[in-house]
Amino acid sequence: GQDITARMAQEQEYARLIDTANAPIFGIGVHGRVNVWNKSATNLTGFTSEDVMGRHLVNEFITEDYKERVQEVFRNALNGVETANFEFPLVTKPGTRVEVLLNATTRRDEKNRVIGVVGIGQDITARINQEQEYARLIDAANAPIFGIDVEGSVNVWNQCAIRLTGFDAGDVMGKHLVNEFITDDYKASVQGVFT
Repeated sequence: GQDITARMAQEQEYARLIDTANAPIFGIGVHGRVNVWNKSATNLTGFTSEDVMGRHLVNEFITEDYKERVQEVFRNALNGVETANFEFPLVTKPGTRVEVLLNATTRRDEKNRVIGVVGIGQDITARINQEQEYARLIDAANAPIFGIDVEGSVNVWNQCAIRLTGFDAGDVMGKHLVNEFITDDYKASVQGVFT
């Protein structure tokens, strides 16, 4: 009697914490059907828990281009391999996309048997839109802009750099800037700026 009552009280407290969390949290059972959907998930997508409970998350709420990858993340979690910081789009009730950064965790029962997956997400739509806007601004700038990664390989090459050098982005991306595009008499000084 008392053990069951304490466990039920604990489960109700967990359910309340999940429902009131300020991050979207959703869960699926072993067959991929939604069994947890908190208020933040509702606020993010417009779908209420009544709208989604029992429906297949991947088949009905993930964009076509991500279904296979999201299903793989859930399949891995069901096999005990959890995933952190996975980005994917969810379809909202009005039919738009929201970008979510997800941590997928295996859910287990009191006997440690896998019973599903819980996902804790973060809406990163604004961040992605901002990154795309930065990329557009860089590309359209009236000055040559280029970037390199930590190995010195080109990873940014805007339209003005194309016009100025005659090298298309496809010609330079991934190639070592100093070794392949700087004249011998300036290689050492340019490399010195980057190190």
